[in-house]
Amino acid sequence: MSRQPLPDTMAAMLLTGHGDVDALVYRDDVPTPQPGPGEVLVRVTATAKNNTDRKAREGLYPVKKGEVTSFAMGGEPTLTFPRIQGADIAGRVAAVGEGVDASRLGERGLLDFNLYPDDRRDINLTPDYYGHGADGGFAEYVAVPSDQFHHVPNPELSDAELAALGMCSYQTAYHMMTSAGVKAGERVLVSGASGGVGTALIQLCRIVGAVPYAVSQQEKAEALKALGAEAVIDRGDLAGFAERVLEATGGAPIDAVMDLVGGEMTDGFIDTMIQDMKARTTYPRLSIAGASGGNISEILWTRIYLYQVQIFGVSHGTREEAEQLIAWIRSGELKPVLHAAFRLSDLHQAERYFVSRDRNFLGKIVIVPDSQWDEHGAPFALEGH
Repeated sequence: MSRQPLPDTMAAMLLTGHGDVDALVYRDDVPTPQPGPGEVLVRVTATAKNNTDRKAREGLYPVKKGEVTSFAMGGEPTLTFPRIQGADIAGRVAAVGEGVDASRLGERGLLDFNLYPDDRRDINLTPDYYGHGADGGFAEYVAVPSDQFHHVPNPELSDAELAALGMCSYQTAYHMMTSAGVKAGERVLVSGASGGVGTALIQLCRIVGAVPYAVSQQEKAEALKALGAEAVIDRGDLAGFAERVLEATGGAPIDAVMDLVGGEMTDGFIDTMIQDMKARTTYPRLSIAGASGGNISEILWTRIYLYQVQIFGVSHGTREEAEQLIAWIRSGELKPVLHAAFRLSDLHQAERYFVSRDRNFLGKIVIVPDSQWDEHGAPFALEGH
């Protein structure tokens, strides 16, 4: 059911296979999806760009060395081509499927991006998501479960800002913290702090009462401190990294590390937690949800088991965590960190900009359908692009 006739076709960016940005093909004759039972059809107004879009496109989710592939945690591969990417979707309900109240027509909302394997609320063991295992938001329309498209009426948030608060970053960040049991008063080291998950972690630490220490470039220090970082530590000079962190904490060890970098940095992150075990009141904890600095880290296992370092691999979160995040968005406790908007037809340019982000890059970029650009994208266009 819809209030007005819907177009038979729509514009969308199709991922046609693993590869560079030329694997993304813009089409304006893609069939408009129809909402099934329990679903809503969303007219997309903005979709946040995430690093997972690039990694899935390039086949950088191997579970065996040498693979060029994407993950298939439930067994069979779910990333099939062509695929419409884009997980963090904001928009308006344009039509409802069977069993969905027609009062939801016109409702603005934000998608919980997960493709949940079952109805369990507190665990998600085979994570997949819209834009990977099902078509996502780099299009004019998308059909999604009605109970995962959460109403966010907040008039102080534009649609682009709402998309920048999307679950892919915020739920990953929150699940990193809940997995490691981060508590009020604890010192938390956040790597990759200027990106979407990093900026989410800084805010979420402050909401739960933890103290975030950001790892980033110094030219971003003031912006990160304004967001809630206690201090910003430059990641350069690996040999002295732990000492610089301890200087920022006044000599106290880091309680938990939220690692989005991996590679050669991981060992240094562990160093920040095991300098003075007598000063600790909890086990050292490392949550890892990214490997932007390299997919392989060399670590002495004796350091892990003798210092009793607990390691948590984090992918996606749970229904309960998504609903808590929506509550914090509605209450205004979470603030968007929106860097810029790009037209959907300019996604190639947005992808290149995302990879080569400069020193001024902080937070999220969003992709806006060309048909929605004047209202939802133009106010946030990147100067000079």
